[in-house]
Amino acid sequence: MTSLKSAVWIPLFDELADPRVVASLAAAAEEAGWDALFVWDHVRWRSPVRAVADPWVALTAAAMVTERLRLGPMVTPLARRRPAVLARQTASLDVLSGGRLTLGVGIGADRFGEEFSRFGDEPDDRVRAAMTDESLDILRAAWTGEPVHHHGNHYTIDDVEFLPKPPQPDGIPIWIAGFPGNLRPRRRAARYNGFFPVNLTSPDQLAEAVAAVQTFRTEAATLPADPGATSAGAVAPYDFAVALEPDVDPAPYVAAGATWCLTEFDPHSVTQAEVAAVIAEGPFR
Repeated sequence: MTSLKSAVWIPLFDELADPRVVASLAAAAEEAGWDALFVWDHVRWRSPVRAVADPWVALTAAAMVTERLRLGPMVTPLARRRPAVLARQTASLDVLSGGRLTLGVGIGADRFGEEFSRFGDEPDDRVRAAMTDESLDILRAAWTGEPVHHHGNHYTIDDVEFLPKPPQPDGIPIWIAGFPGNLRPRRRAARYNGFFPVNLTSPDQLAEAVAAVQTFRTEAATLPADPGATSAGAVAPYDFAVALEPDVDPAPYVAAGATWCLTEFDPHSVTQAEVAAVIAEGPFR
């Protein structure tokens, strides 16, 4: 499994809702040989969780104490973020980290913390999906450094340059998250750099999702390129990420197509000591 990459994936809740704690865990993960530190992106979660940290502040703290570790939110619900603001945040963090940002993206859900309904944000999944697609178009256009002209159903950007550009030559990698059996996230993922099927129950379920996304990528490669795209879909490097508990053998998932394994923790009980102990044991290999 020499090609497998391993990430620590932490909810920024309670004991982990302190950017200084996240920074210390990131530094330890880099020293222990992990490939990435990814964080949850939420503004609220259900009880018993009370404290919640901002992912961009936490990732900035992590970037300041690491040199190699890949970083990113996994995943950001784009429908509750202004794409122009997110374009600035992502580019700034990519500059700060020296090109180490991966952006995980999803449409979000209200079921775990009422994160949309309690704040007056869009509750409808289909509308949030349309907002997500529009935001993704804006982000990829913004990262080119060229003036962005966008007049869509949800957002307007009228002749604005977004500088500085992210330093990654092909732009910031985008991984699309979604439940493995849902068709639309798979089609969306085929246009970007990776797919993160959440709530997997078996390697077979992953293998089926991998095959479906690869089919969509092959189909997408025959279409005219997106204005913001950096490379043709079927030939660009592509990742499939899975979330596994620390004691799960990743080998069957790697055989099914996984290129990244994210170590997951119970959001209702996770502690700094628990994460530190898993980090010290070393990454999935």
